[in-house]
Amino acid sequence: MAEKGKLYGIGVGPGDTELLTLKAARILKTVPVVFTPKSAKEKESIALSIVRPILEERQDYKRLMLVTPIFPMIEDKEELEKIWTSASEMIAQYLDSGRDVAFITLGDPSVFSTYSYLQKKLKGNYEIETVPGITSFTACAAARNEALVEQNDILTVVPKIDDRVEQILEYSDSIVLMKASRNTAQLEQVIEQKERPKDIYSVQNCTRENEKIIEGFSNEKPYLTTTIIKFKDD
Repeated sequence: MAEKGKLYGIGVGPGDTELLTLKAARILKTVPVVFTPKSAKEKESIALSIVRPILEERQDYKRLMLVTPIFPMIEDKEELEKIWTSASEMIAQYLDSGRDVAFITLGDPSVFSTYSYLQKKLKGNYEIETVPGITSFTACAAARNEALVEQNDILTVVPKIDDRVEQILEYSDSIVLMKASRNTAQLEQVIEQKERPKDIYSVQNCTRENEKIIEGFSNEKPYLTTTIIKFKDD
């Protein structure tokens, strides 16, 4: 019976290939199977576009197994559970055959990543190593050449603000809106009307060729948009 393969969950960062960690690049140059998730059949895998230059350097590139599972952007928990189960079973087949698998994910694998759901399903049955990556929000702060938090500041990272918005605005020193494309005009107005002095900026496609830094909220709101609100209670 063949020895089971190992699963690597690899964070590929915000967009710039050069921001891959040395460890991530090393693994991607040798692993036989790479899972490259995307949101729809007709769309390109953004994570794959980031690592492609690394993969194409491989002498065995034509023999590399690229698997592209689809994770649609839906909120139906029952349907999502089926998708995560199907993907984890697919990964398990490769691991059971003795092949190592790399599952690549934007940013860091531990921050709002689909990988985390598959990791839970496979943990305990296979050897798993998670390789951290640079997050979008730290890259955004670097793009603006400003600190995200200082001294005893409290940083709050949210994917979607709900009825807890007042508490978040009251007790956070810096707020990261990870999926700014979900922002509503009403939500933005609530934030802007908050009396605390603040600095708001958005970064679209951070570290990519079409990166754009915007003062305030983004009107265009492409998928890769992050908004940072930094309060100035000096």
